[in-house]
Amino acid sequence: MLPQDKILERIARAPETRATRRGDHDLNPGMGPEGPLTPAAVLVPLVLRPRGATVLLTQRTDHLYDHAGQISFPGGRIEDDDATPEAAALRETEEEVGLDPSRVELIGRLDTYVVRTGFEVTPIVGFVHPPFDINPDPFEVAEVFEVPLAFVLDRGNHERHSREYKGVQRFFYAMQYEDRYIWGATAAMLVNLVDILDAP
Repeated sequence: MLPQDKILERIARAPETRATRRGDHDLNPGMGPEGPLTPAAVLVPLVLRPRGATVLLTQRTDHLYDHAGQISFPGGRIEDDDATPEAAALRETEEEVGLDPSRVELIGRLDTYVVRTGFEVTPIVGFVHPPFDINPDPFEVAEVFEVPLAFVLDRGNHERHSREYKGVQRFFYAMQYEDRYIWGATAAMLVNLVDILDAP
């Protein structure tokens, strides 16, 4: 397991080595976004637990218009009042799961991720310092849970799955953690996190 200082160091220097932009099209050439891109930001929360860091994730409720029922990072659209993607990620996280921004230490960004459904997502990485309270918005969030960072760092848990979409086979990343099926953009951003943390 990487210590906290190594995670901080590698995330901080990531802009020097990364591609800076990824998306669903990486595994599906020619399958670009449907329509104009909407700027969004998510928080990639690394919870600093005594037995090792974890990644905090949410299960979205089934009735939402966008990405219903999927596992995701807390976050959403960047609003006009948000000064930066970081501000948007912290605001959305507090609104969705009740995490106080004062418990989050922002340490950097992953690559921008373009989702086929039309979102251009800026993933913001932050250390979450316990103790903290969680109070999910019942309209948006069905459940909040944590996955060990050690599980995410194990590339043996990174899978490529496929489904047929409009008559075309679509490929995506997936990770099965216990009974949780993490897939799509969230899984791809976790793979990006591992790419950065694995960089020599």
